[in-house]
Amino acid sequence: MRINKKKFIYLISPNKITKNFYQMLNEVLKSGKISFFQMRFKKYSFKKKFLIGKKIKQLCKNNNVKFIVNDDPILAKKLNADGCHLGQKDINIQEAKKIIGNKIIGITCHNSIKLAKEAIKNKASYIAFGAFFPTKTKKAKYRSNIITLNKVKKLTNMPIVAIGGITNVNYKKLLLNNANFLAISGYIWNNKKYKPTEAIESLI
Repeated sequence: MRINKKKFIYLISPNKITKNFYQMLNEVLKSGKISFFQMRFKKYSFKKKFLIGKKIKQLCKNNNVKFIVNDDPILAKKLNADGCHLGQKDINIQEAKKIIGNKIIGITCHNSIKLAKEAIKNKASYIAFGAFFPTKTKKAKYRSNIITLNKVKKLTNMPIVAIGGITNVNYKKLLLNNANFLAISGYIWNNKKYKPTEAIESLI
């Protein structure tokens, strides 16, 4: 999987769709800083996620952004998404590969070198660590740190994604310490100071 240093953002969807979401998303994707967009809606039905996903996929395609579906390889296959992201409680990577084939499959490794080694052995496309900072987007049971990133980088050239409470104040520290992509949601969608497009622009 190619790493583009200018496109270091791995954007995650807000928790729910608002009226002007698609227009805002299109404007944000136009920034040229986003490599991936992950659709993560925990409370929507499969059918609703499929209908939303079709619209998002087109916007991603128009803006040359990889479209990733969270948790659900079956939905990823039905949408012909670019890939799927799996948590530790989801289906395992081998089963996911049987469903979606040779697509992007990312794995959450929390703060664990052991989980990272397993994901590397199973030929994941990327490995994700976090939370690095306090976050309101979802309950963070695990906290990760720079030491973990540096240890993992010695094990593999696989792309590393950092997640959790990332803002314009702390993001550079992660990029300077072996994070290839920064998974961001709340700072873009729920920012009291900036609109989504302004929030993206503040990440230089």
